[in-house]
Amino acid sequence: MNTPPRAVIDACVLYSAPVRDLLIRLSQAGLVQCRWTNEIHEEWMRNVLKNNPRITRERLERTRGLMDDAVRDCLVTEYADLIDSLILPDPDDRHVLAAAIRSGSELIVTYNLTDFPIDVLSAHDIEALHPDDLITQVIESDPDEACVALKQQRESLKNPPLSVNDLLVMFEKQYLAQTVNRLRSFSDRI
Repeated sequence: MNTPPRAVIDACVLYSAPVRDLLIRLSQAGLVQCRWTNEIHEEWMRNVLKNNPRITRERLERTRGLMDDAVRDCLVTEYADLIDSLILPDPDDRHVLAAAIRSGSELIVTYNLTDFPIDVLSAHDIEALHPDDLITQVIESDPDEACVALKQQRESLKNPPLSVNDLLVMFEKQYLAQTVNRLRSFSDRI
């Protein structure tokens, strides 16, 4: 079996509960090695709190703890010494690249691909990838395990329960059109 890709997941991806849940499940299935930092946690949590006043900090702290417990070796530490030496269009993104370098990740998964220029990342043998591309690649690498993870996700959603089509519509709203197109051929297994 191939070694699953190691990927630092940017805060903009973790912001979305459905995508966050799917990536965690795919990581638990051994299809991708998801990584993040406390700084990335703080960023996605801060944005969720800003945009969803009904959600409490305590609830997000619980989610954070569950994420860290669910994915083995997910938390990247001791990367701060690299930040000042990195140059990106948005200096606030340097911590993500530093975490990818320190964790030996080959991917940064982000919706903001332009924030991570190819020439900068390639010097570190890292590639920025849209979550739709990563998830599609993971499904292609092991459709059976991916379908198990997706079925578990769908069946865990009880308020309200989701049909397969509901799940696919939810993913479409998260800019995962390619993933949804691929999953349609596995509808009976999800």
